[in-house]
Amino acid sequence: MARRKISSALISVFHKNGLDEIVQKLHALNVEIYSTGGTQKYIESLDIPVHRVEDLTGYPSILDGRVKTLHPKVFGGILAKREEDHLAQLDTYEIPSLDLVIVDLYPFEQTVAQTNDESQIIEKIDIGGISLIRAAAKNYKDVLIVPSQNEYQRLLTLLEKQGAASEIEDRKWFAMKAFEVSSHYDYHIHQHFSKETEETPFKKSLSARTVLRYGENPHQQAIYYGEMDALFHKLGGKELSFNNLVDVDAAVQLMAEFQNEPPTFAVLKHTNACGVATRTTIHEAWQAALAGDPVSAFGGILIANQTIDLQTAQAIDEIFYEVLIAPDFDTDASEHLMKKKKRVLLKLNAYPREKKVFKSLLNGVIEQDADLRIESSEDLKIVTEATPSVGEINDLIFANKCVKHLKSNGIALVKDGQLVGMGCGQTSRVDALQQAIQKANHFNLPLEGAVMASDAFFPFPDCVEIADKAGVRSVIQPGGSIKDQLSIDYCNAHQMSMVFTGHRHFKH
Repeated sequence: MARRKISSALISVFHKNGLDEIVQKLHALNVEIYSTGGTQKYIESLDIPVHRVEDLTGYPSILDGRVKTLHPKVFGGILAKREEDHLAQLDTYEIPSLDLVIVDLYPFEQTVAQTNDESQIIEKIDIGGISLIRAAAKNYKDVLIVPSQNEYQRLLTLLEKQGAASEIEDRKWFAMKAFEVSSHYDYHIHQHFSKETEETPFKKSLSARTVLRYGENPHQQAIYYGEMDALFHKLGGKELSFNNLVDVDAAVQLMAEFQNEPPTFAVLKHTNACGVATRTTIHEAWQAALAGDPVSAFGGILIANQTIDLQTAQAIDEIFYEVLIAPDFDTDASEHLMKKKKRVLLKLNAYPREKKVFKSLLNGVIEQDADLRIESSEDLKIVTEATPSVGEINDLIFANKCVKHLKSNGIALVKDGQLVGMGCGQTSRVDALQQAIQKANHFNLPLEGAVMASDAFFPFPDCVEIADKAGVRSVIQPGGSIKDQLSIDYCNAHQMSMVFTGHRHFKH
């Protein structure tokens, strides 16, 4: 029979977000619910009756929770065919049939991305959950499996449309998603044990492949290989495009530099930061970042390093943007932002930690180490007679982080924790500087007392001279030119300070 009634459900999930609506709907449809541990307590907190799996099996959760559902009275109810012989065996052994299984696995990928603690990583290898997924998916002819929080909404839609019943097409589709989740999960465990995680960008093609609407332009086809689930939880909005993915990657790489800093906001356009600011609140950081270039911010990618509150959400909502990324959103903020259905909201679970970067070219692929170096004040070598103040040093570090993520040739002008001017992708460093000054002047942003960062050394003193006349008082650059002394001499003659980092940050 194609249609199966859902009389009972087993629920065992890690992520509870969105589960309340499902549980309430199942209860309203008179579905008996079985559950374990934290999920059981969560369901009870909703004042919804739930059977403890321990009461079904006759065994408590043992071995620090490693064994909860691994029992014939659980797996028998899932794997039994709804045929006379199997149903008779269920009656003999007093095993209830389980028609719906909802599972969300321990976050193994996220744990690997967040820690090197092997004991923590091992404990996030889900055993019972993955077994439940595979068992229910195998018996899809009779059982509906929901294998991750990403499918909560689809289940809710099914229940609202069909009530406590599922069609064979539904069950087969969910089974397909279940084995996709299972294979992806096991693949990343294998990656961890084989210590080849640096090759993940290409090896992910084995387990995840998403066809995009089109590529950089509508006449180009495109495919995304990989899984974003380890990094993001998508709260709402349209599907991410090729260009969105490229910009989102640039945004999180930039904000990774500021992840442990006070409230910071960044606005990016075509992978380049057009506004970055650090302030005492995330709302103030947003205002200052937007002020850096409110014109380029239109249709841009926005990212914050702290939770978005309602005040900030309302301010952001005054402009058109493509994607907003943050580590979290207050409930009222997310509700406000999600009123615009096409705007993409991404909750950032973890920053990427890929150690290798790949690029296809000339019938092949080139590989390099990711530029993960972050300079601190201890790395700065003062090369001028004038010494930068504490405030200037903070701005120099800030500017250096910004310029590292601008396309070369890149220049960043910063004052008081705000990107006030940027030049990027120019064929000469002078052009990049002039572009940065022009932007600052156009938006009436102060350059007097600002600092300048360059992604590479100055071959001539022309840039420090132009910067000096614009009001810049301190400079950070890698150094290493055979004519470094000319720039140093100019700074000394004009009471400017300059520091060398010893490390170039080209970005092609």
